[in-house]
Amino acid sequence: MQSPFYLSFKNFENNYYNHLEQWFEEYHNTNEIDFLRHLASIYKPYLSYNFLENKLQTEATIKVKNCYFPAADNFGISFNIDDKSSRCNTNLHQVSEWKTITMLEYAQCVLDKINKHFYHNNISMKEDESVLSYINHYEIIMARENTGYCLDYDVHQTALPFLRAFLPHFGNTVDISLYRNFYFSMVRIADFIDKKLKSIEAFEYSIYQQLQSASAMKRHFHQHSFLSICN
Repeated sequence: MQSPFYLSFKNFENNYYNHLEQWFEEYHNTNEIDFLRHLASIYKPYLSYNFLENKLQTEATIKVKNCYFPAADNFGISFNIDDKSSRCNTNLHQVSEWKTITMLEYAQCVLDKINKHFYHNNISMKEDESVLSYINHYEIIMARENTGYCLDYDVHQTALPFLRAFLPHFGNTVDISLYRNFYFSMVRIADFIDKKLKSIEAFEYSIYQQLQSASAMKRHFHQHSFLSICN
């Protein structure tokens, strides 16, 4: 069962029992805990545990490769008056580095790639198609440009539920107000899932518990590494 990704807590809450019923219809030998664990896996990637405040917070980011020319500021037309003078090297060497960007930036990047594809090839979408028809088109998503973000196709698969919910069907820009609603809804959705799990005595599967444990382990590992270096 492919549960829809909700950007709004109200929509998530209003549709919870409908999706739970569909879950039972599709999976007979199951229970509500399984359904809640399924939901937790969908929303957990957009959250993190805040140690200082002991609570969950939204962390909607993704890693991409940022491709650029490090010497681009020195590139231009040079005039060598003296033939014997050393010639300016105008060869540009492209480099790339991993960069963490917001899901808002990522969505706009994907939207730009799709629109550039149609513009550069002088074609239009078919009547029964929209932007969402191309969000996983390999040639479009993996199109390489001289500069800009280079996407990882495997990582891109994890962002598809969000993109299907967030990207417009047509147009060149994303809706910032919709993203703001998503940003403030993630913690509320997680709290809803966790309260349900707690009420049926399955809090060990909660998003809070999973992220807190992962954060504590990561923190312990960093401290151990630091002490090992000092010693």
